[in-house]
Amino acid sequence: MPVRVSTKSHAQRPGITENLRRRLFFIALAMALTLAGGTIGFVTIEHYPWFDAFYMTLTTVTTVGYGEIRGLTHTGRVFNSFVIGFGVIIMLLAIGAMTQIVLELELNQFFGRRRIKSMIEKLDGHVILCGLGRVGQGAADELRQAGASFVIVDKDEDRVEGAIKDGMLAVYADASRDDVLKEVGIERAKGLIATLSSDADNLFVILTARTLNPKVELAARIMDSTSEQKLRRAGANFVFAPYDSTGHRMAQALLRPHVHQFMDFTMQGLNVGIEQVRVGQRGDMVDQSLADMVRRDTGVIVLAIRRSSGEMVFNPPPEVRVQSGDHLIAMGETDGLRKLEQMLTGVVA
Repeated sequence: MPVRVSTKSHAQRPGITENLRRRLFFIALAMALTLAGGTIGFVTIEHYPWFDAFYMTLTTVTTVGYGEIRGLTHTGRVFNSFVIGFGVIIMLLAIGAMTQIVLELELNQFFGRRRIKSMIEKLDGHVILCGLGRVGQGAADELRQAGASFVIVDKDEDRVEGAIKDGMLAVYADASRDDVLKEVGIERAKGLIATLSSDADNLFVILTARTLNPKVELAARIMDSTSEQKLRRAGANFVFAPYDSTGHRMAQALLRPHVHQFMDFTMQGLNVGIEQVRVGQRGDMVDQSLADMVRRDTGVIVLAIRRSSGEMVFNPPPEVRVQSGDHLIAMGETDGLRKLEQMLTGVVA
């Protein structure tokens, strides 16, 4: 099944929607005024009953050619001539406007599909988000906040429409199909997040993604804790059970309320985040100690170091030296983390 752009997503963009509503309003208003004017005219001039006057106006405007319901006087025929002329003009304008609307919608959908396809083809090192339910929406918000490039795949057209309106790149398709994952760039993707409605669907997506790209990082949501091992055997690097995690956090909030409040305050009340930064070969801090980094006044706290060998050093002492390929897990404000990244990678953020 090829990737399809939501038919609503382009038809209901602000500019097109406003023009469509305006045109339909003027067409309906013109038709209503013509029918009302003709009906009143036949009642006044020819003394038709109201329904006969309306019917006479309707058949005249639509040019069906049924003929006169009753004989018309000279004045009535003069009036009917104006009704015919005005009605034909209104009908032609209505047909032309409706044709233009249909063509515009079709062209916008066509060029919209091409635009999105072109944008997807330019993605590299991006994240594919499969499913935009409650968990998927949270993942999308986090990716947007982090400035990561990502594309959403969902079978719900309303969700895709909403994502596009919010400025996200989204396609209306079945994420479990090989051709769909290929079209959204699974071979070039850095990671994939599977948050579909069932564990079976997520399992299938993980299997497909791992087959198409053995190096991609895979994260999956599970509903049933018994599915965790199946997803890990299928190739998932990270497996999350939202309900279990929520339960743990709720219990921790009661058992250790100050710790819980501190974490919430630092992550939400302040401009503070936790980042992992890889030490590059050209960084200023290669083969330097953490004490040297502290002297640079970055204002961040190094919580741990993940060595290139896989070893995790928690709460490293100041004399520990960082090497190329290490990852520093650091906590601090955005500016400090950006400065740290520049020091470790040698790249200006």
